[in-house]
Amino acid sequence: MSDLITVNMNKKPIYDICIESDFSGLAAKIKDLGFEGKKFMVITDSNVEPLYAETIKEELKDVCSAFFLYSFPAGESSKNLDTVTKILSEMVANKINRHDLVIALGGGVVGDTAGFCAAIYQRGIAVVQVPTTLLSQVDSSVGGKTGVDFDGYKNMVGAFKMPSLVYINTSTLNSLDSRQYYSGMAEVMKYGLIMDASFYEWILSNMYEIHDKKPEVLADMVKTSCICKQKIVERDPLENGDRALLNFGHTIGHAIEKYKNFELMHGECVALGCVAAAYISWQKGKLSKDEYYEIRDMFVPFNLPISIDDIDPDKVLELTKSDKKAIDKGIKFVLLKRVGKAYIDQNVTDEDMIGGIREIYFSEEDEKE
Repeated sequence: MSDLITVNMNKKPIYDICIESDFSGLAAKIKDLGFEGKKFMVITDSNVEPLYAETIKEELKDVCSAFFLYSFPAGESSKNLDTVTKILSEMVANKINRHDLVIALGGGVVGDTAGFCAAIYQRGIAVVQVPTTLLSQVDSSVGGKTGVDFDGYKNMVGAFKMPSLVYINTSTLNSLDSRQYYSGMAEVMKYGLIMDASFYEWILSNMYEIHDKKPEVLADMVKTSCICKQKIVERDPLENGDRALLNFGHTIGHAIEKYKNFELMHGECVALGCVAAAYISWQKGKLSKDEYYEIRDMFVPFNLPISIDDIDPDKVLELTKSDKKAIDKGIKFVLLKRVGKAYIDQNVTDEDMIGGIREIYFSEEDEKE
């Protein structure tokens, strides 16, 4: 199995997304990029290091002049400027220069943090993204968004840094626990909802194969997701327009994520945000009632939440005001016209949003009823 997707900017190739079933092609790809004989700085976390760091080292040892590894504690709590400072200090200590290479080996936290370090170190050095979770393979590793959380706010400090290569080994998905795996499905389903109705139907038709992690189905799913993101990123690399469509479910989702102090996984919060956004779309007359309930219920088979019982809807609403997607006149809120067609609405009111949040809020009173 091998698939190659080329991301272009202004009709010029910028980087490839390489989809494989192992790591055996990584060295050749990096060599083709012109990094043979350079120092490699691999950044990973405490979950991924024991699984894949040694394999990566063996694959790359004959290509690089020196191999350095930095691992930080896994989890969203490490996605901050303190971790960035430690990584930069390690890069200085190992005399990494602007002609060397950073390799991000891990999930979204690793990719975002390592990519940000590459963006700011010596005014920018090359980075290769090697995503190992479903969420990072279909979303965060593609498109060049990097950054860390700041003062409790998601991705508040960051930079656009296009990778030199995204190398996806789909077999790493077998090492994920079920919660981590299904968290990534929220982003997969998002693509179907916002831009590809046929992909949405494909997901539902291949539900059991997705559960069983059938290799060919995983490869198709990851490839289609990457193509969806590629199309939007190519049109709008710096999120001045259409790229904001990728934020479907994220405005309320990020607010819940912060409210819960990142105890829930990103994909779980996105799923809740998607349900709330679909509800608002129904209330605004864009979706029918049946369409809304079908969208809501499609998250359930993938073990994703469609309701939450321990939030304060008013406080969640307030947190949406601090989201980095907010603009002077409000929030660029992404709604659905139908399955496969999203649009940006800058006229979503607080009343609209509180209605969506309360729709997913399952209180003790609801349980008594």
